[in-house]
Amino acid sequence: MMDVPAPSTADDEIITDTGSRSRPHQSPAGHPGAASRRRPVHLPTATYRVQFHAGFPFKAGLEIADYMARLGVSDLYASPIFQARRGSNHGYDVVDPNTINSELGGEDDFFVLSDKLRDLGLGWIQDFVPNHMAFDAQNSYLMDILENGPESPYYQFFDIEWDHPYESIRGKLLAPFLGSFYGDILENGEIKLNYNMGGLFVSYYDHRYPLKIESYPDVLSRKLPKLRQTLGSKHPDFVKFLGIIAFIRNLPEEQHTSERRALIAFIKAMLWELYSNDPTIRDAIDEAVESYNGKPGDRESFNDLDHLLDQQFFRLSYWRAGTEELNYRRFFTVNDLISLRMEDPKVFRSTHRLTLRLLKEGRFSGIRLDHIDGLYDPTSYLRRLRDAAPKSYIVVEKILEGHEDLPNEWPIQGTTGYGFLNAVAGVLVDDSKAEDFTRAYVAFTDFTRPYDELVLQKKRLIIGQHMAGDIDNLAHILKRVAGRFRYGNDLTLYSLRRSMVEILALFPVYRTYFNAHHLSGPDVVLFRSVIDRCKETLPERSKELDFIQRLVLREGEEQLSEDERKQIAHFTMKLQQFTGPLMAKGVEDTVFYIYNRLISLNEVGGDPSHFGMSAPAFHAFNQRRAETWPHEMTTTSTHDTKRGEDVRARISVLSEIPDDWQGYLDTFREINDALRDPSLTRDIPDSNDEYFLYQTILGCAPFGGRIDDTFVQRIREYAQKAVREAKIHTAWIKPDDEYEREYDRFVQAILRDGEDNEFLPEFRRLLAKVEHYGLFNSLSQVLLKLASPGVPDFYQGCEMWDLSLVDPDNRRPVNFQHRKDTLDFIEWRMKESPTGLAAELLDSRIDGRIKMFLTHRGLLARKASPSLFREGAYIPLEVKGRFAKSVVAFARRSGSEWAIAVAPRLLTRVVHTDQLPLGPEIWADTEVALPEGAPTLWTDALLGSERTLAGPTAEAGLLLEHLPVALLTAKSEP
Repeated sequence: MMDVPAPSTADDEIITDTGSRSRPHQSPAGHPGAASRRRPVHLPTATYRVQFHAGFPFKAGLEIADYMARLGVSDLYASPIFQARRGSNHGYDVVDPNTINSELGGEDDFFVLSDKLRDLGLGWIQDFVPNHMAFDAQNSYLMDILENGPESPYYQFFDIEWDHPYESIRGKLLAPFLGSFYGDILENGEIKLNYNMGGLFVSYYDHRYPLKIESYPDVLSRKLPKLRQTLGSKHPDFVKFLGIIAFIRNLPEEQHTSERRALIAFIKAMLWELYSNDPTIRDAIDEAVESYNGKPGDRESFNDLDHLLDQQFFRLSYWRAGTEELNYRRFFTVNDLISLRMEDPKVFRSTHRLTLRLLKEGRFSGIRLDHIDGLYDPTSYLRRLRDAAPKSYIVVEKILEGHEDLPNEWPIQGTTGYGFLNAVAGVLVDDSKAEDFTRAYVAFTDFTRPYDELVLQKKRLIIGQHMAGDIDNLAHILKRVAGRFRYGNDLTLYSLRRSMVEILALFPVYRTYFNAHHLSGPDVVLFRSVIDRCKETLPERSKELDFIQRLVLREGEEQLSEDERKQIAHFTMKLQQFTGPLMAKGVEDTVFYIYNRLISLNEVGGDPSHFGMSAPAFHAFNQRRAETWPHEMTTTSTHDTKRGEDVRARISVLSEIPDDWQGYLDTFREINDALRDPSLTRDIPDSNDEYFLYQTILGCAPFGGRIDDTFVQRIREYAQKAVREAKIHTAWIKPDDEYEREYDRFVQAILRDGEDNEFLPEFRRLLAKVEHYGLFNSLSQVLLKLASPGVPDFYQGCEMWDLSLVDPDNRRPVNFQHRKDTLDFIEWRMKESPTGLAAELLDSRIDGRIKMFLTHRGLLARKASPSLFREGAYIPLEVKGRFAKSVVAFARRSGSEWAIAVAPRLLTRVVHTDQLPLGPEIWADTEVALPEGAPTLWTDALLGSERTLAGPTAEAGLLLEHLPVALLTAKSEP
């Protein structure tokens, strides 16, 4: 089953727009990934992310297919659609990657939707999970391993350390899902032996684990004397029953896997037939099974079940044991997501069989790869995938730090766009107010810990409390390697582990990409710098640090044997697999809930210690993308973002008004201090959590501050999640009931809408201000996404206002009928009076139609000039005049095609809350310099009108006369 041949790659040429052909991984410049970044047959114009689940299956997708096409996107971008755990609302807990999820409608409904999309000219970008699957009874691969051990064809399928140093899990897979200690759970009778058509298994509530076939005789023979007495020794069914037991006891020790599986299937079928047809045998088996389950209060009655469990290929354990003793790699720190050994070509072929078929058939036009950094060797994986799908659009979920870039050798189109998300969020923040804003934060919270110091502290916390078992496994690998060398012989397990912890904690990026054949220059420099820093913080371990550097960078490798090289490479690859999860859990899932200065900057892939981004820096970022990865996604909201795009845009307004913000904070504190319980010995919430809460409700409060029970419940749930993620006063693994209870009471009290609540009127005054400017921030954000280099991605529902928080809040149902009706209205009114429509939409801007209008019109402009926005050069435009710092403007050019984008920012210095940022009177002498060689006749892509730009500059007030953003297109004369 695992040796299914890989799909044919004979037709492995990439066809470019010019009709030229190039072989993957080859280019005249010698750039390994350059060929695959040239335009494939299908390159999206824009994508629309849809979260499929049982409540929104393929049939629901069919209902919005026409809407997506009319909106202007080119591709549906689907959440994972392969068979996931029953009831999954996200699809990342895959149990069978070669079956379309039955809860979504299965293969039949998938084909109907796929055909509909193809008829509409839409592609399908599929989110694919190469790193892990669900640790669940529905995972037949994993259950086969637990039943058959080394005889399973999937024994090496998952990233399991079978030869673990700890004897208790050597040769067994740890199953850390018990709610308490194993002995207590066992003697409480919560673990039970069962039998059904599939055979013998033990259950713990919803968890099920099959027994190996060799254990069956112990159970089945338990009631043999009674069965012989009842049926008689010559009864045909009794003889068959005896034969089954003898057959199992005499299974050949060495046997071809397929033959063994056939024999076991035959044995199980015979046993089930006897059980189903003979009541006497059924009663005997039921009694035998029940006799193992013991009686709570009688410890000795559980000895047999304990002994039976000890024989299996799994070991049941307390879930907390998974943080300290573990013999499999997880997705991050999630016990029930077990990682795959995707570096094995057999595993690749087995898990990609359906995906590659659908790519070859044109059902999928591209792939989005989840958590690429979790793979053993991402570079080799991507090359294998590119060879199998040479014409597909491929992007990876990858977080880059600062000026870090993707490895040049990756044969893909780029990332899913977190870099752009943080750049556009940054340019909407007033970086000149950093000191004033920090002063307000410190004054309210007394929080002064430097960001880098906090990151280091929390990464150490994650290592100690959540990843100790993972780190121990790495340390044992390193110790085995060290024992091979005279200069590593005296390095102890403790000293090597301590040194490795320091390296992991100080690692400044998600991961490096060394593999058995390649050491990249930038990664070498990075690793040396990490070792140097470790020697400063851990000078007593310099010998160990030098040894690890020597291994990872292969210094003196020419003196090593081939086996030694393999062991060193293996350690290096395993080490790299854990730097990413540590960064994600330590920073995104911990620090981002503690360092709360301006939480619109606390976003996946962001660095909130950098307070915003200047317009020149934003231009430099976009130019670099245009030159290196012009076809990667540009996104502003995803299923993983900490806040919806409009929440961030609204919160960022605070960066412009630090004095007002500080004044309101003082007022909020004065009002709400009375809500605390004076009998407590600590403030709940503490000032930092309180500060976080005020920003949160400002960001996601309904327009006009209309607080209802649904909103209050959302904030209550989010507040609990946030303080648990912060891990200061409470945590997921050890909740503090008092802190959570009192914080919840505080949240409900400040949001209670009554005359005696003095907070809400003050809050609503501030909300009215940030809401006004936040709307225009959001529109600028949309325009910048539409016009910047890359493929704009729209998360479901975000074409109108989206005030969601982190998942599951951002997976709430989307009212697509309302969006269809809104698009109907926009298309109808555009035919009648575009400027009238613009005025109407601005007057009613809180209803979100203005955002859909901008999205729709911008997407139509991209469709009309695809090469301009795909390959066009990026040209920053100088802005002059009184409000020069409040405008971001740039041009795009491809041959004779041109576009100009103008997006306001920092509008609190431009207009009051009763004004719109429109017209010459508002923008005064602010002008946008036009690019050299630009034509004079332009089309307003949003309103459809013609306009002439004859001078070297254009007045910002005329460009922004009817709408608060501008997108112009033109063609120059031949």
